[in-house]
Amino acid sequence: MTPFGEHMRFLRLKHKKTLKQQADKLSVSIAYLSALEHGKRGRPSPVLISEICVWLGLIWDEAEQLKRLALISHPRPVVDVSCLGPRATALANILASNIDRLSEDQCSELRFCLDEMLSSISDKHDHNKP
Repeated sequence: MTPFGEHMRFLRLKHKKTLKQQADKLSVSIAYLSALEHGKRGRPSPVLISEICVWLGLIWDEAEQLKRLALISHPRPVVDVSCLGPRATALANILASNIDRLSEDQCSELRFCLDEMLSSISDKHDHNKP
């Protein structure tokens, strides 16, 4: 399951909607929506995400959250390290080879650490702007 699929399912159930209702309203198949929820399909188009937001009545932060989750929900991400150094290449390969061995909690912990590092880099970059 992807972060997008998990959250979309949560929102659909929270609003007491069925897959059939959603499929009918969005003019897509039930099978496609089920595959999205279970991470068997790639990211939905920005248009479909917007239609889901309208259908569920999501505004502002809720809609932005669903859009952000879609960006990090490709079920088969590709990491191109061809222009990066050996440490980045090793990191990408180690993660790709071992991600299936990590628990959900370990993935969350690793994600938190990475977010902290990226935030620190972003803060430094913003601080150095004129």
